[in-house]
Amino acid sequence: MSGTAPNPVIVLVRPQLGENIGKAARAMLNFGLTEMRLVTPRDGWPNPSAGPAASGADVVLEQARVFGSVADAVADCEHVYATTVRKRGVTKPVVTPVQAAGEIHAAPGRSAILFGPERSGLETEDVALARAILTVPINPEFGSLNLAQAVILVAYEWSKGRELAQPPRVDLDPPAPQAELEGLIGHLETLLEDSGYFYPPDRVPTTKLTLRNLLTKPGWTEQELRTLRGVLSALEGKKRARAGQT
Repeated sequence: MSGTAPNPVIVLVRPQLGENIGKAARAMLNFGLTEMRLVTPRDGWPNPSAGPAASGADVVLEQARVFGSVADAVADCEHVYATTVRKRGVTKPVVTPVQAAGEIHAAPGRSAILFGPERSGLETEDVALARAILTVPINPEFGSLNLAQAVILVAYEWSKGRELAQPPRVDLDPPAPQAELEGLIGHLETLLEDSGYFYPPDRVPTTKLTLRNLLTKPGWTEQELRTLRGVLSALEGKKRARAGQT
């Protein structure tokens, strides 16, 4: 996917709650989408409940445009997808979010993705304006997605065709040399021998092997080994102090 096509427009058709509009805006901006269009929102627009729910996605809300009909909202878009289950009596191609994302990136012209009201979803008349039906594969026994979840699923799949910034990588410290690990194991074995841990004698080799396997599983860094050696030394010092008091 080239990622050269215009970013798709997210169209919320008759959204009911300002909080859900805000959450949808947050989902959009997470994946680089900023153009939201609202079709006759139930509680009007702007809605004071949208801002807090957007958690900082204010640019999406500030630029949101309101339309009186779905036809007006998608009038400048060549490709329209209706997110819904297959509607009876409506014969249209059915695509998944992955397939829709590929088409949006590859096709010239603008694309719009319609999302219906929270309770009822898109009406048949709304779907009739779309070129294709976009359906999320979901558990047939519990197909309950809220508005923001539906938006984020579609936006995420679209975003995979773009070069979005990745979280900063934190380089891990390299593993410690084997000699330092052997020093830790030897230190621990000495303390355990002094404390009488290794008993009975015939089990000592097996117990030491188990401890060695346990300690060699993680890729300890030098700092981690120094910390563990410090712990053992502190325990060793307390033991000596107690012995001196008796």
